[in-house]
Amino acid sequence: MTWHAVLLSAVGIVALRQLGMFVLRGTARGGAAEKLLRLVPVSVVAAVVALNTLTTGGALVVDARAAGAAAAAVAVWRRANLVVVLVVAAATTALVRAVS
Repeated sequence: MTWHAVLLSAVGIVALRQLGMFVLRGTARGGAAEKLLRLVPVSVVAAVVALNTLTTGGALVVDARAAGAAAAAVAVWRRANLVVVLVVAAATTALVRAVS
């Protein structure tokens, strides 16, 4: 049952993206609008990550997850590859949980 939901969601996402590209294909967009549209997916992902990292049960919580996310952000800023970013985040989260 779960895999059906995952596959249905994936198909829906692809369909929505294709629909958006089809609808926006005929419209004339300026340089600023194009740049803004390219940033929308990044901002949505950042909002979801922040929400899942900093809240528990609807309340704001700063715990080991926040430290891991901050360490991952620094690794990304330093242009580390994905594996290094994930290891740094996991190690930092585990270290903070072990200490506290």
